[in-house]
Amino acid sequence: MKVLCAMSGGVDSSVAAAELVAAGHEVVGVTMRLWGGDSDTGCCSIADVDDARRVTQQLGIDHLVFNFTDEFDHHVVDPYVAAHAAGITPNPCIECNRHLKFARLTDRADLLGFDAVATGHHARIVDVAGSSRVARGADAAKDQSYVVHMLAQRELARTVFPVGHLTKADVRARAAELGLRTAEKPDSQDVCFITHAAGRAQFLGERIPFRRATVVDEDGQRLGEVPAVELVTIGQRRGIGLPGGGAKRYVIDVRAGDDPMVVVGAEGDLADRSLWVDRLEWAADPLEAPTDVMVQCSAHGEPRPAVYDSGVVVWHEPQRRVSPGQSVVLYDVTNTWVHGGGIATRSLVNRP
Repeated sequence: MKVLCAMSGGVDSSVAAAELVAAGHEVVGVTMRLWGGDSDTGCCSIADVDDARRVTQQLGIDHLVFNFTDEFDHHVVDPYVAAHAAGITPNPCIECNRHLKFARLTDRADLLGFDAVATGHHARIVDVAGSSRVARGADAAKDQSYVVHMLAQRELARTVFPVGHLTKADVRARAAELGLRTAEKPDSQDVCFITHAAGRAQFLGERIPFRRATVVDEDGQRLGEVPAVELVTIGQRRGIGLPGGGAKRYVIDVRAGDDPMVVVGAEGDLADRSLWVDRLEWAADPLEAPTDVMVQCSAHGEPRPAVYDSGVVVWHEPQRRVSPGQSVVLYDVTNTWVHGGGIATRSLVNRP
């Protein structure tokens, strides 16, 4: 099989390529140039491209570099900035996976005559009643099924996750055994286009005007002010313009309209029973009747039991409010494989 293996310069994608080579496939490594600006983290730095190239040399395979910077700006960076301007908390890494690392890469693989695309994600692909589904990886602590939940049948039929059956320790051991230069390289955890030096505030401040917002309680009583509503997110406790010494207050709503406002309350006010989900995408057939599911709302979040019904998640037990813009992923009731997922819009006002 002829496989185009996405190589970010990290240990997981390095071992993914190595596993494919060991299995006898014809493998070509590809590194996607996504972010054209400064980068000191993530998977877009010059050093990462160089690491990927050197690993392909060690493995004796060809290495390509695809420049997708314009698509990255359009599908990831611009929506990230627009979301913050609207008071929404986006998930740019999922949008990158959706539009670039799978859709765009699969299109390019088709054009070049490859049979499959591979990545180093810790996830698996399983058969469920005759259709392919994303399933959790073998290493629960490193499982990345959440961030690749959007894959539908077209992508799943052409995608391979060579390290999904391995633990992270197994991956590093395999890289060390092969003498790969990435064997001890730390995992990338941050958004690639936000540098440690500048941070999110500077990145956004160079692209949109910040607006002051009044901080109020649920009764509308003015408590203070924040300098930038665009930098506030639900659940935040620090940096919301309130004096210390009183009861702890948390952001429970962000209203970034013509009269920007941040609503705060007690921690218990963050508990909700239901959540609206929009922009739903399904691995196969959509769930059309009320269905028991397990739901995960962040990359490292704890899955919680709920009932999904017509765009609404109804929790079995009240859960901490999910910020609009975050991905909501629906797993089967055994918490093994993905039905599909969407984007959180707003919690229903039906607190316990």
